[in-house]
Amino acid sequence: MLARLLQERFLLIGLAVAIAAFVGEESIAHMGQAIELIGAFALVAVIVLVSTRIAHHAEILASKVGDPYGTMILTLSAVMVEVIILAIMMQANPAPTLVRDTIYAAVMLDINGILGLAALLGGIRHGEQPYNDNSGKTYGVMILTAMGISMIVPEFVPKQHWQAYSAFTIVAMIALYGLFLRMQVGAHSYFFSYAYPRAERKEGKPSTGAASKAPSGHAAADDEPVSLSIAVIIIGVILIGVMAEVMSVLMTSGLEGTGAPPAMMAVIVAAISAAPEILTALRAALANRMQSTVNIAMGASLSTVILTVPVMEAIALYTGQPFVMAMTPTQTAMVAITLIAAAINLNDGETNAIEGMTHFILFATFVMLTAIGL
Repeated sequence: MLARLLQERFLLIGLAVAIAAFVGEESIAHMGQAIELIGAFALVAVIVLVSTRIAHHAEILASKVGDPYGTMILTLSAVMVEVIILAIMMQANPAPTLVRDTIYAAVMLDINGILGLAALLGGIRHGEQPYNDNSGKTYGVMILTAMGISMIVPEFVPKQHWQAYSAFTIVAMIALYGLFLRMQVGAHSYFFSYAYPRAERKEGKPSTGAASKAPSGHAAADDEPVSLSIAVIIIGVILIGVMAEVMSVLMTSGLEGTGAPPAMMAVIVAAISAAPEILTALRAALANRMQSTVNIAMGASLSTVILTVPVMEAIALYTGQPFVMAMTPTQTAMVAITLIAAAINLNDGETNAIEGMTHFILFATFVMLTAIGL
């Protein structure tokens, strides 16, 4: 029992912090902006800890039920935290561009940040790292299509037709996801796997599609009961919801008048959702298993767009309050450069440090543009 509690210590920390935040929210709000910001970033750190446990137990469930349900669990759990935080923050502070900026930040973080850093470090250690080039091509064209439909075309849709186009976007994203899931677990599953030489297989199991997010070390956790994993996921989601609500209030109040970039909240939400995947992707690259890294980085980007958009558009239709989904010219340019670079770099079945550096420099550019308010 004690060993089990120690394993779930992050969840226990989250429970204690959530209770303290819920009870002490008003008191913290009267202690000044500095204390509010400290409290808000402390909550962000604890939310990340809890989200890692949700991801861990989602991976355990995925390994038990197998595909296609395992893939669905992993994909949905990767986006669930982001959607919950977004929905709560939109309710507490209805910023019309928060959803757009969060999706944009997530794509920059996943493709340029995670993939760029992983390919750079992996390339320095191993040189050229092989993977299945079909995966990069498939992810790239689907991300381009999904972002084009949901975040570029809306710029040209008249305001009086936003509800009709929102409904169309929901249907389009569901259709894309349905096809992608069928490809991932069906006849085209080989697109997302790579046959490593026998000597390399001892370092870890080859991965397929979204299931690649499960580290090989989870095999030892297969004896954990399904009921425990389900309970931890439910409790974790509730705790994140409580902490996100308080974090949103404290962050909004703490940043007021500080001159902080308008998109900072969006970057924070994107970073929270990507945190559990960063170390997994880096470990895979350093172990010379670039296929897992490609699946994680590109798959996370696609999942963010293709699953977050329909949920948030449905909320907009329900409330009657549209979001600003059309990207700014700067965001559109950065997405275009990123996807073109990814199409070139992920076209030959091997990554190297130079290709990693190109994406990482694009990520640094994104950080710089965000810092100056673009």
